Amino acid sequence: MQLIIPDFSQVKILVVGDLMLDRYWHGPTSRISPEAPVPVVKIEESEERAGGAGNVALNIAALNGTPSLVGLTGQDEPARILKNRLSHHGVNCQFVELANCTTITKLRVLSRHQQLIRLDFEDGFFSDNEEHANGSGQHLIDTYKTQLDDHDVILFSDYQKGTLRNLPELISLAKAQGKKVIVDPKGNDFSIYKGATLLTPNLSEFEAIVGHCESDEQLVEKAEELRQTLLLDALLITRSEKGMTLIQSGKSAVHLPTRARDVYDVTGAGDTVIATLASAIGAGMDLVDATKLANLAASVVVSKVGTATVTVHELRTAMRQLSDVEQGIIEEERLIALVKDAKEHGEKVIMTNGCFDILHAGHVTYLEQAKSLGDRLIVAVNDDDSVKRIKGPERPVNTMNRRMQVLAGLSCVDWVVPFYEDTPTRLICDVSPSVLVKGGDNEVDKIPGGDCVKKQGGEVLIMEYVDNCSTTGLIRSIRSADDSVENKSVENKTDGE
Repeated sequence: MQLIIPDFSQVKILVVGDLMLDRYWHGPTSRISPEAPVPVVKIEESEERAGGAGNVALNIAALNGTPSLVGLTGQDEPARILKNRLSHHGVNCQFVELANCTTITKLRVLSRHQQLIRLDFEDGFFSDNEEHANGSGQHLIDTYKTQLDDHDVILFSDYQKGTLRNLPELISLAKAQGKKVIVDPKGNDFSIYKGATLLTPNLSEFEAIVGHCESDEQLVEKAEELRQTLLLDALLITRSEKGMTLIQSGKSAVHLPTRARDVYDVTGAGDTVIATLASAIGAGMDLVDATKLANLAASVVVSKVGTATVTVHELRTAMRQLSDVEQGIIEEERLIALVKDAKEHGEKVIMTNGCFDILHAGHVTYLEQAKSLGDRLIVAVNDDDSVKRIKGPERPVNTMNRRMQVLAGLSCVDWVVPFYEDTPTRLICDVSPSVLVKGGDNEVDKIPGGDCVKKQGGEVLIMEYVDNCSTTGLIRSIRSADDSVENKSVENKTDGE
């Protein structure tokens, strides 16, 4: 059964974790420094992004969820930049700003898309002074308590930078209020995550705790032992190219294969997974379906370059690409339903029409260009009687069924539908495509159905035909060749006599 993407707009998620500002400096390099054997980069562009827990919150906002964000920063410019950028995208920032501390900042210098060096600016929020450390931790707990009541799910994003120093207490407070607690863990001590609803380590993090797993069976066995030890409801292990494995109390393990087709960058993929999981759980999805949705989101985000987010529209598009959407020759009533569904999923529907009596290179080029304008291409085909009325009594050469079968075999064509009038005006008005296209020998204002499409907010476009390609020309050439062969045969017969 196909997943249904829920409405995330009412989901409120509290994200607590390590905040950091990611800075990127870009520029060309063409020489080596005379001071040291290092390249000289001429900085021409800079950008700033929210990293760590901030990127998790951005992923929730991109799904139309409502995230609040609690974490530690300094009282400095990076903190102000972080707050401004996150607030702009709908994140409710509840930062605990500490005097005499530096907001964690990572500066990357890149040239020709190659990272040359990374500079980290961080002092640590908890010094050797125990009184100062306890005071900073209490400020975070106090802010956290003010936010608990208003949120459905609590998400902890741990990068081991000190924000979650008092995590067992934070988890206990959330569980006492019946909140679902999801943790993206880090490090070699998972005991601090005891009592969480769901833990989401990657495979290397998991094996650092339980040891190397020789098989899926061993992985499941060790995962169940860890789940019971930590009193977790579930454990989700992300396994890179092997997908994900979900372990739940009293249920069989669920292995999900990776959905990624093209992997360009895995940066931030873990943030997208946990953000989608939390949003789906908050929206009422069961854990298996929520995991499937998170797996799909991961396949989308790794196809992007750099730290990125995933939108609901992108999830729907990816879901439809993986599903078996009905294609081929379609009856009119079914076509209208399919077009309505496609539009609801944000797809752009293109429509064209014609006789397509003998399919040739001009037709194929024209149809491929039409498909490039959107997501779905409909080809409406004249029935045999209307072709006779338009083209003459000797046409069509191929019957309507044969013409439709050939068109349906083209990879660029999604749906083929017949029509029985001399023009497809009624059909086009009923289907209501996003774009109506016709070949270059037509005028926009005279295209049948064009007025309907425009009134319904669509476009009408003219496509160029390929020169010297036409069905009439092909028929003429074939007949000329046949006449030549027949005349030659008569000549040969006469010579023989």
